[in-house]
Amino acid sequence: MIAAINPADNPLSLEFYRLLWHNFAPAILPFVVACGVTVGLVPVMRRLSFRVGAVSLPGGRNINVRPTARLGGLALAGGFIVAGAVFGLGRGFSNREVLTMLGAGAVTVGVLAVDDVRQLRARWTLSLQLVVAVGVAAAGAITINFINFGGGHILHLGVLAFPVTLLWILGMENTMNFLDGVDGLAAGVSAIVALALLLAAVNRETEDPSQLAVVVLCAALIGACAGFLFFNFHPARIFMGGGAHFLGLTLAILSIFGIAKGAVVFALMVPVMALVIPIADTGWSIVRRRRQQISIAHPDTAHIHHQLLDFGLSQRETCLVIYFATGITSGIGLMLYGHRKILGVVVVLLLVALSTLLGQRLYELENGPAERADAKGPLLES
Repeated sequence: MIAAINPADNPLSLEFYRLLWHNFAPAILPFVVACGVTVGLVPVMRRLSFRVGAVSLPGGRNINVRPTARLGGLALAGGFIVAGAVFGLGRGFSNREVLTMLGAGAVTVGVLAVDDVRQLRARWTLSLQLVVAVGVAAAGAITINFINFGGGHILHLGVLAFPVTLLWILGMENTMNFLDGVDGLAAGVSAIVALALLLAAVNRETEDPSQLAVVVLCAALIGACAGFLFFNFHPARIFMGGGAHFLGLTLAILSIFGIAKGAVVFALMVPVMALVIPIADTGWSIVRRRRQQISIAHPDTAHIHHQLLDFGLSQRETCLVIYFATGITSGIGLMLYGHRKILGVVVVLLLVALSTLLGQRLYELENGPAERADAKGPLLES
């Protein structure tokens, strides 16, 4: 006997597309506005960067081959904050929570723009992160209060809620900052993670109307990242500078809004799985630097994206590899969270694409630079 197919799960039914529109229509305008504002602000920030000396020069750890503006984070944050303020207020969460997130993001990217100009000491940057994280948890009441292990087993954090929240925010900020080493990498990965959080919120919107705010804010972040990638994908015409910290802070808060506020099994699985590779890279960087008896804030060229570049990948190929890997781990997290149907197919397709890209590169490396140059084509030129 053949089981009846739910019309909402059948791509050939009108109900499927009605439900699709209902779930994703609120995301369209925030995405468009954030993308448009960011695209409009980037040229302004490029001119300002060269005027005030916020410029990354070639040489040393820098892999750019020409002077590149560093104040792109202001444009990226501007697009998100405008769209978030217009579409995010009054959408399910209290306005205090949303305004706390937007204000914290503005303070972070604004102060770190000074770092892009004057190169502040690492301890001042870390102090700023800590102050903002404390402000977010205290002023906006944005905290991780419990962890759900499933089967009715819920760990209420009690007095540990505050320090766990601080650790989560600081960890996400520094993970995105360490990831920002290749053109387009941090913005692209952030957009993928925000998409995963958006899909998780859509999955819960019927039982928790406040998740509409998460859909809107995630769409705004995706739009801001997409607009920034027009100028930041290799060869980058502008870098995000302090924008990496802004992305980490925003993703941390959105994940608390969208995941940790609900009593759901694997409550933090989606953001953790989505960023499992950057998180592991960050953890190993801390261990590596402590073993070398240097500060954990001391920069080096041993991150995963540097290793891929040393392996022979171009900057664009490095981005694509990490994009695919992030998409795969995000899909796995969403499947554990409840999306088990089409995401299984997506993960398989991403695995095929990732293995094809790496297999092509291995073949090209074994067959010499002349053949590799012919095979690479205009899309993957370094």
